[in-house]
Amino acid sequence: MSTPTDRTWRVGVLFSTTGVTAAVERTQQAATLLAIEEINAEGGVLGSTIEPVLYDPESRPKRYGELARQLCDQDGVRVVFGGHMSSTRKALLPVVEAHRALLFYPTLYEGFEYSPNCVYTGAAPNQNSVQLVRYLTRHFGKRLFLIGSDYVYPYESNRIIADLFRQAGGEVLDEMYVPLRVADIDMAKVLRRIKAAQPDAIYSTVVGDGIARFYTAYREAGFDQRTHPIASQSTQEAEIAQMSVEAARGSITAAPYFSTLQTPANLKFVAAWRKRFGPDLPITANAEAAYFQVKLYAQTLERAGDDRLDAMLPHLHEHEFDAPQGRVRIDKENHHTYLWPRVARVDDAGQFRVVDDPEVRVKPDPYMFESRFDPLGGRLE
Repeated sequence: MSTPTDRTWRVGVLFSTTGVTAAVERTQQAATLLAIEEINAEGGVLGSTIEPVLYDPESRPKRYGELARQLCDQDGVRVVFGGHMSSTRKALLPVVEAHRALLFYPTLYEGFEYSPNCVYTGAAPNQNSVQLVRYLTRHFGKRLFLIGSDYVYPYESNRIIADLFRQAGGEVLDEMYVPLRVADIDMAKVLRRIKAAQPDAIYSTVVGDGIARFYTAYREAGFDQRTHPIASQSTQEAEIAQMSVEAARGSITAAPYFSTLQTPANLKFVAAWRKRFGPDLPITANAEAAYFQVKLYAQTLERAGDDRLDAMLPHLHEHEFDAPQGRVRIDKENHHTYLWPRVARVDDAGQFRVVDDPEVRVKPDPYMFESRFDPLGGRLE
């Protein structure tokens, strides 16, 4: 088991390097390893280094569950960093709960969930969806078209966006879902329905390799994102890198982090990233969450002195970390994270540039108790 006498703190790392979501998950794996390397270079935790045990779940939810079981049963792991799609998180949770392990999940998601065995470091809907709807309705109009991949996150995220849009006086014109496999997507059908609806903006929860194909087809069909943008929280720097600048220009997202932020902590993070991985690996919001959650884990472990769940839980919320996006901490009530929501658009160079930054830290509200009926913004700290 992972105790200081074993000389290492063994942790599981489950991010896909193959499969439909590999592009963004590679950035999450890289960020996890960067954080571990930095901690170990400073002497580790309580004099012992962190030892990552890595597997490739191949973007298949079932495989995440199988590998999590292997980590807990055979590798002696009590803490797992990993998961991207909500279907993969759903596969991981029963395993970590059954083994009294702890999962750190660094991806934005649809909310409406709590597990004492999970720390959610990606944005909840009140930390991105609320701000995105506010920006779209103020700057582009109130006629929205919804499109998503066919699994749990797109359905739930679209439901939340639709509710918020209607509360802001908007109208959802149409809603459709496409297969996860790019080859199975009938893009001509998608574009016909968009043309028929004539929306002011698109909200896309298409994920993985289908994102670049959709954006490219949208441009080739004659749509102009400068006036009728695609807004998507599942589209980050990794996906933008898979398409031309012409296809990406003008698209919008909401997230707590963008690599172009000029905070001292982010400049240091970007420099370390480029030194370690070179100029070509994109830095995403999901990667930043994967990075800082390892730092929060190490701080918690330092206080707990033991990586067993019962030892770790009381200390999760007792500290903060100066993350690249701003100071973050875990909320005691729901295990989600205080984050810094921003809205950004892709510029002429293919980079996300922040266009709306309230410069406030937002308390996580995964069940939308406070912010569900507040189209002007999330609950602030």
